[in-house]
Amino acid sequence: MAVERLDRRTMLRGAALLAGGVLLGGGLGTTTAREARAAAMPKVFTRADWGARAPGETIDVRSGGPTHIVVHHTATGNVSDTSTSHAAALSRSIQKFHMDTNGWADTGQQFTISRGGHIMEGREGSLSAVDEGTHVIGAHTADHNDHTIGIENEGTYTSATPPGDLLDALADTCAWLCAAYGLDPEEAIVGHRDYNSTNCPGDELYALLPQLRSDTVGKMASVRSELDGAVDLDLRPEQLPSFPGRPEAERVADHYHGPTIGQREPVA
Repeated sequence: MAVERLDRRTMLRGAALLAGGVLLGGGLGTTTAREARAAAMPKVFTRADWGARAPGETIDVRSGGPTHIVVHHTATGNVSDTSTSHAAALSRSIQKFHMDTNGWADTGQQFTISRGGHIMEGREGSLSAVDEGTHVIGAHTADHNDHTIGIENEGTYTSATPPGDLLDALADTCAWLCAAYGLDPEEAIVGHRDYNSTNCPGDELYALLPQLRSDTVGKMASVRSELDGAVDLDLRPEQLPSFPGRPEAERVADHYHGPTIGQREPVA
């Protein structure tokens, strides 16, 4: 049975969504939008939880929220270790590569999801930005970092199917972000290859994006009550996905999944 698509107004009231299968309790008339977002938030491990290093410089934060959620894969091994300790080690490894090899100020993406379904905060300030409705500028999608939020999914999905725990956590994360920022999952959730010439997030994960959008809508359709105050997004043409052709072969390196910073963008 197809999941009914939510209209724009309902989507933008979505801070009162069902998160992790638990309905918000109490009357929403006395619940602030921030409290509703907090209640809807899935379990996200903070940078302190996984032992992040301090960023090398101040991270740029914009007052407006993102317009799209970009799904990536890490282009690393499809490991069998689903523990939280492994997920923490993955986040440290990505940060080390991004800072020490790429020369960036910090981890490039805002969130990372392990194959065990553990959601990790990425770039400094990403969690607080969602809570405040602002946007931390990352380094994950070339020429579109100023308006997109990136989610790295552990593994390589050119031919392998992502595990269920990862997909469930990804849908929970997308529902939370769409509610927090007033985004329509049908329009907002895209793959890295929709903006840049890259194989990321792999053919198998990319093929699952329609189901991810549907699953995200389904979670948001469980809204117990609506909040008022819709805000329409006025997107510029350059903010929309351009669906470039995918390269026949990509450079292979640790945590490399395609273009992350454009020539017009500042060093990350």
